[in-house]
Amino acid sequence: MKRTLLMLGVGFAAFASAYAATKLWNAPAAPPRAMVWIAGGEFTMGTDSDLGWPDERPAHRVRVDGFWIDEHEVTNDEFAAFVAATRYVTTAETAPKAEDILAQSSPGTPPPPPEALVPGSLVFQPTEEAVDLRDFARWWRWTPGANWRHPEGPGSTIQGKGGHPVVQVSWDDASAYARWAGKRLPTEAEWEFAARGGLDGRPYVWGDAPFSLDRPQANIWQGAFPYRNTVADGYERTAPVKSFPPNGYGLFDMGGNVWEWCADWYQRDLYRGRAGRGLTLNPTGPEQSSDPARPFTPQRVQRGGSFLCNDSYCSRYRPSARHGCSPDTGMSHVGFRCVKTPTS
Repeated sequence: MKRTLLMLGVGFAAFASAYAATKLWNAPAAPPRAMVWIAGGEFTMGTDSDLGWPDERPAHRVRVDGFWIDEHEVTNDEFAAFVAATRYVTTAETAPKAEDILAQSSPGTPPPPPEALVPGSLVFQPTEEAVDLRDFARWWRWTPGANWRHPEGPGSTIQGKGGHPVVQVSWDDASAYARWAGKRLPTEAEWEFAARGGLDGRPYVWGDAPFSLDRPQANIWQGAFPYRNTVADGYERTAPVKSFPPNGYGLFDMGGNVWEWCADWYQRDLYRGRAGRGLTLNPTGPEQSSDPARPFTPQRVQRGGSFLCNDSYCSRYRPSARHGCSPDTGMSHVGFRCVKTPTS
């Protein structure tokens, strides 16, 4: 009996010691500025609902460890501080190379003319009337001189918009900022877990209710995309961070405003490979991207939707929505936020 009690005591002491050590490791220290602690846990990643696109299916169970995450997207002021400290030059401020363009094109594609190889980026331009929504080239324009300082082209400015999310940043730019800040880009599993704010399996970051024109929950497109925006939410393009209510974890703009870069390579059918395998632990994405629609273009994941999301077009301001984009591409509706992993 004494031996049994002794063994139970030793076992309990070992358990208590391990629990205390684990609790200590998981407990955040002094919070980094403007970051929120996400304790981690298990959740349903993706969706099986009718709202979901093929790359969001099937829903499956995932667990992530705790991490810090920026409470809002990186702003123009924050990115400007990084550029001032490092003299960093973004992708959009650098002339593209013909060989890089051809490497992402189908065989036989003619090289771009030399006059086209100038610094610039993609800018959204609303159309004058209804157009075929399958042809996104109708509303995206390659614009010389467009960059993070001039998000809609040379005539635009970010003056007075220091609190807006920085846009026209590539994945490479976002990664460089994250390293400078002592952070990193989130995995898409971390991003989705944080975006859900504890509302597991719900269609929106705020719950089940659809988007409200009377009390907008996010910065998206109201009206007929891509030619008529009623601006019922008050913003035609980006909104200052914290303009809309936070989710259950106190995070802002996890739906709408700007798409956000994640660390992972994009694989269109990634979730099919996880189906039936039980719980997935801390996934970091595939080793390389794969998308039959763009077989020659490596892509990184983007999450969260943007001010261009519209229910008649894509509805991708939902937490399960995902798509891929070339990591050397900046656009006028793409930004990012960072995460930070606690050290032992």
